[in-house]
Amino acid sequence: MKILCVSDQIDPLVYSNSIENRFSDVDLVLSAGDLPADYLDFIASGTKKPLFFVFGNHEGGKEAEKIFQRYGLKHIGSKIMREGGLIVAGLGGSACFQQKPNRNAEFYMYLKIIKLVPKMLYYRLFHGRFADILLTHMPPKYIYDKPDTGSRGVGAFLWFIKTFKPKYLVHGHIHLYDISAVRRTRRMETEVINAYNHYVIDTGEY
Repeated sequence: MKILCVSDQIDPLVYSNSIENRFSDVDLVLSAGDLPADYLDFIASGTKKPLFFVFGNHEGGKEAEKIFQRYGLKHIGSKIMREGGLIVAGLGGSACFQQKPNRNAEFYMYLKIIKLVPKMLYYRLFHGRFADILLTHMPPKYIYDKPDTGSRGVGAFLWFIKTFKPKYLVHGHIHLYDISAVRRTRRMETEVINAYNHYVIDTGEY
């Protein structure tokens, strides 16, 4: 199974008339946030594949949700869904010291995860695993994050990785300006992938 992951920047290689041919073998699209609804709609229409997204730290709120809903896009923030045999959980927004629209203090990130637990237990019981992918906007703490408050990683995501062992954690927010920059690393049983611009995952299964 191949997954097109996008985040933070409109990529001319994706936003192109050749999108259908270039990504003809893609089975699913994941957006890790901070991308406009019309761009995601273009990707969903061009690839003709399901698209799941979470909001970034510059989006969110009821008005934004209404805009994205008009395009028929599947918001997976604070939800978990199954698509093509793949179990995907979503946790959007960013972590900060104060609770703001789509910016959640660490405590609230833990609460969001706890709300997913009943459904993850269901998947564990009937499908043998809690989740295959955790889709986030922010990276986990100490993985690709930066020391400034706005780019600090989320500790709750490390707990998610340790406890629920997803195969992948796909995030955005951390911009890459060097084509040789590392964007994929392993933490315990999980591969952490920076989806900035675009990146294709080949799971080799499902």
